[in-house]
Amino acid sequence: MKLILVAAVALIDRDSRVLIAQRPEGKAMAGLWEFPGGKIEPGETPEAALIRELREELGIDTWESCLAPLSFASHAYDDFHLLMPLFACRKWQGTPQAHEHSSLRWVRPRDLASWPMPPADIPLLAVLRDWL
Repeated sequence: MKLILVAAVALIDRDSRVLIAQRPEGKAMAGLWEFPGGKIEPGETPEAALIRELREELGIDTWESCLAPLSFASHAYDDFHLLMPLFACRKWQGTPQAHEHSSLRWVRPRDLASWPMPPADIPLLAVLRDWL
């Protein structure tokens, strides 16, 4: 089974809310909500992938020193296995905009479970709820 490495981030605002992004039509799992991030390219660190993806997807800049490893997901989908480190980030420059998603929402950690998410993201919700 193919292993896919993806880095994700929990952007946390001053009110301890977490940013989630809705997957657009035409993509796998369209309409589901996820943590921003994306595939780690060959030769790229998870942190470098997140810095690149946040710029592309949300139009914001952050730095490696602002990305704190928090947890990870390991999930077997039908045709691949996903390994996804989740980082926490409280400092970035710019205002997140939905460049590649249908919509963005700031959500309280205790309310994250009420948003439909891909199966790999669901185990991370308790970590965020208990940590924030």
